[in-house]
Amino acid sequence: MKKILVIGSGGREHAICEQLKKSSQIEKIFALPGNAGIAKIAQNINEIKVDDHQKIIEFCRNEKISFVFVGPEQPLVEGLVDNLQDAGIRAFGPSKKAAQLEGSKVFMKQIAVDNNVPTAIYETFFETKKAIEFCTKLGFPCVIKADGLAAGKGVIIAQNLDEATNAINEIFDGKFGEAGKKIIIEEFLNGFEASYFVICDGDNFVSLGFAHDHKKVGENETGPNTGGMGTYSPSPFINKEMEDVIISQIIKPTLKGMKSIGAPFSGVLFAGLMIHNDKPKLLEFNVRFGDPETQVILPRIKSDFVDLIEDAIDGKLSQTKVEFDEENKFVCVVMCAKGYPESYQKGTEIKNLDEASKVEKVKILHAGTTENNNMILANGGRVLNIVAQAKTFSDARKNAYEAIEKIDWKEGFVRKDIAAKAEL
Repeated sequence: MKKILVIGSGGREHAICEQLKKSSQIEKIFALPGNAGIAKIAQNINEIKVDDHQKIIEFCRNEKISFVFVGPEQPLVEGLVDNLQDAGIRAFGPSKKAAQLEGSKVFMKQIAVDNNVPTAIYETFFETKKAIEFCTKLGFPCVIKADGLAAGKGVIIAQNLDEATNAINEIFDGKFGEAGKKIIIEEFLNGFEASYFVICDGDNFVSLGFAHDHKKVGENETGPNTGGMGTYSPSPFINKEMEDVIISQIIKPTLKGMKSIGAPFSGVLFAGLMIHNDKPKLLEFNVRFGDPETQVILPRIKSDFVDLIEDAIDGKLSQTKVEFDEENKFVCVVMCAKGYPESYQKGTEIKNLDEASKVEKVKILHAGTTENNNMILANGGRVLNIVAQAKTFSDARKNAYEAIEKIDWKEGFVRKDIAAKAEL
């Protein structure tokens, strides 16, 4: 029987813990730091900081942890997996060098260009004047990105020169800290977005399929970008032929390129794609499961999740077959604190979650919560994930929003149009 440590505290990590819990091989799951929802199925570890790698190593040794599953990007970029493996502890996720695929958009773009991966025209800038000049030359709308990690908020689509100038000035003035020392400006791509997930072992990979994400805070894709307001899976818009093109033009060349620079990729590779006229282009790579995409990708996996992760750690994915739920559609609606993605209040009480959980085929995952005196309190911007499944997207949406109606949290809000396009 196995003890597993999951690093992270969001809805993604709650979904990961739920999927691990299904395995008959599990003795115990620890979450560092976890949240109020995760605490119902795992033991939260609050006394160790995520960036204290030595303390995490000591904990793993003391508890005889079978493997560590690193959820968020920050510890991956900071080299937690390298440090664990150097200490003889099995860990799932990419090395520090390989994690630069997400940690630096400049690095990611260079890998794409060097390996003929189709992506948007772009240039890199270190100062304001030349950046603004390039925007004018490129035309509008154009896309402005902070180079480093910015919690999903470092991408601005500028509709005109004023918006571009404002965004560039804000980034170089420190809006995203060190992440904004360099910026990328690239052409705006038309089409529809899709998120594609594969699990890699350094040489081989297995596909986990597609999800669609709603990034804007407002209905009909209006307002500022967020970390994600909702998702649905599988994709009603992408067929096997398109997946084969994505694998041959984007996934395989990238994995080959990473190996060629001495950074073989192991872990979850998440390709953010734009598809136009049946031609995919790479928008970005993430080096971990997406949040909230994980919440609709993982429940589709029928195979033992522990076996899949251990095969990836051990370099055995060439023999791995993953079985999926082909009957159901999955929808995740994110419930946020009013004011998100700007300023919002923490510490407000959320009631009636047990009643909401009784809606058919609905699971409520916690993303930003704490528990105090038996009360569930909001502790972040994206606070709850309402995940529903049904034979149709229409019924899954209906179930999700029915559960949301039962949640008593006046300080919360949702988008009402999550997965509406999937019904068409």
